[in-house]
Amino acid sequence: MEAAGVADIEAHRKALTGHCYRMLGSVTEAEDAAQDTIIRAWRALDRFDGRSSVRTWLYRIATNVCIDRLAAEGRIGPRRRTRPVDEAVPSAEPSTAELVQRPREFWIEPIPDDLAIPADANPVETVTLRESVRLAFVAALQHLPPKQRAALLLVEVLGWSAAEVAASLDTSLASVNSALQRARTTLASRNPQPITTADLGNKEEQLVRDYVAAFESYDVDRLTSLLHHDARFSMPPYALWLQGPAAVRE
Repeated sequence: MEAAGVADIEAHRKALTGHCYRMLGSVTEAEDAAQDTIIRAWRALDRFDGRSSVRTWLYRIATNVCIDRLAAEGRIGPRRRTRPVDEAVPSAEPSTAELVQRPREFWIEPIPDDLAIPADANPVETVTLRESVRLAFVAALQHLPPKQRAALLLVEVLGWSAAEVAASLDTSLASVNSALQRARTTLASRNPQPITTADLGNKEEQLVRDYVAAFESYDVDRLTSLLHHDARFSMPPYALWLQGPAAVRE
């Protein structure tokens, strides 16, 4: 029975890594937090009473692991992961820019789908999970306090009820609803809405196809000719960021 429980826990590693990434904004920290979650769950297997699903139980542990990590960072000194384009510095000229390298821990890191999205997720769940690891969305989450971040993710991404979140975070239903309201307001001002194929006309669909084709064939001239006039480009760990097709091409 214990062996089956261990296997059940391990089966959720990708889902847990994705959740921890949304909370922490770092691939490495997410993998560490997911591993910590699995270890804690394994040690507590004999106390798992089955009143919730294994996945719900694991998400509860993972959420608190991430909140503990964020709280520890706050004691050392608050740190918000960011993107170069979010910093209060102007865009650079490629020919004269100085390459200033920041520590890896400074930046939000993109995460591969293969690390964050379970292979057995249904198509609707897969779309939701992909949207939830968009760099712009995760960057916007960084502006939320840890418990607001957790409440929003548990409700909006995982579909929990506010009552379930309150039980998980050991707080009141009123507190969760208040946190959700504040989190949604903050996020709405910072998170650009994604454009999906359902929003595109024929001209825009062709533009997307041309862009992908140029990218896959390493055709820099064709690629940059398709960019919007205020396109932005950055490549952490360097603080430099560029704006406009000409700068991106160079």
